[in-house]
Amino acid sequence: MEPLEQLRADTAARERAGLRRILRPRDPDHGGLLDLASNDYLGLSRDPRLIEAAVRATREWGTGSTGSRLVTGSTRLHAELEERLAAFTGAAGALVFSSGYLANLAAVATLGRGGLVVSDAGNHASLVDACRLARARVVVTPHGDVAAVERALRERSEERAVVVTDSVFSVDGDLAPLPGLHAAAVRHGALLVVDEAHALGVVGEWGRGAVHEAGLAGNPSIVRTVTLSKSLGSQGGAVLGAPEVIDTLIDTGRSFIFDTGLAPACAGAALAALAILEEGSDLPELARTRARELAGLAGELGLESAAPAAAVVPVVLGTPQAALAAAALCAEHGVRVGCFRPPSVPEGRSCLRLTARANLGCDDLAVIGRALAAVAGTKVTA
Repeated sequence: MEPLEQLRADTAARERAGLRRILRPRDPDHGGLLDLASNDYLGLSRDPRLIEAAVRATREWGTGSTGSRLVTGSTRLHAELEERLAAFTGAAGALVFSSGYLANLAAVATLGRGGLVVSDAGNHASLVDACRLARARVVVTPHGDVAAVERALRERSEERAVVVTDSVFSVDGDLAPLPGLHAAAVRHGALLVVDEAHALGVVGEWGRGAVHEAGLAGNPSIVRTVTLSKSLGSQGGAVLGAPEVIDTLIDTGRSFIFDTGLAPACAGAALAALAILEEGSDLPELARTRARELAGLAGELGLESAAPAAAVVPVVLGTPQAALAAAALCAEHGVRVGCFRPPSVPEGRSCLRLTARANLGCDDLAVIGRALAAVAGTKVTA
């Protein structure tokens, strides 16, 4: 086949399998639909305090950072954000990136290079890609299986080893066994890299994250990555860790060295969100409460769900076609939901992904309940 003909054939095959993905630009108000698909867990992305902080930063610093962090892309805003992130999460230091994806690439690919990387089967795609870039031997362990991680570390021949996990998994919404993973890593001289993208701002006191909640914050053998684009309502990412980790990433982390720094507006907005959390906001608890309520609604209707560890609530439907039909049905009832299909989830686990927000009200829950009732009534499996 000609190259473009082959691409067309591949696209047609994905269409038949229910795996075609289409960009659907939205309006500012989500086209009148209730948003249950975004990662705006605390409802801060349109908060006037964040908007004003972003505007103020833009007026002072301009629309872009103008260069990589090692040239002109580091501003006093970046330095302040790193200091505040580290203090809030109980880390020794922080390094800000232009996305959480790039933070994960830097942490895992740099720290795991040439050694052994032990990765949970449920890890986010950014961690999977980072494992591939590490030029390391990678062992993928069953989801949440501490014994398998321990075995991989014990049997290794490599001098260096890194254990990699999400803290809150991005689709299933469950919590990693962090104390067990950390103990295994320490016993075998490995670093533990924990992606806190779905935990920061939601899990633990004031939303300090799952590592902090587990009493492991500040431990030098733990490296955390976070995103600014979910609970903090902005954009960007960061690595949190010991000074030796930060220095290594600055010197050798390719996705740090060769990328343009985070835009000033994003740094300003993230600082404003941190200020809200630092005051002891009840938003993290509200987000967790709403997630439990969403899971309860699904369970009462006989839909497959689970008790959420943070704000992510999956509703498993099985096939890609079933998930697509259910998402369309929710939209008909006024609710926009996430629709996750392979390769984002394993075969047979296509699902709706509901994301709780702290600012969901009782009327919103009633609308969501009606949408889920429609899904439960159809039981689409084709």
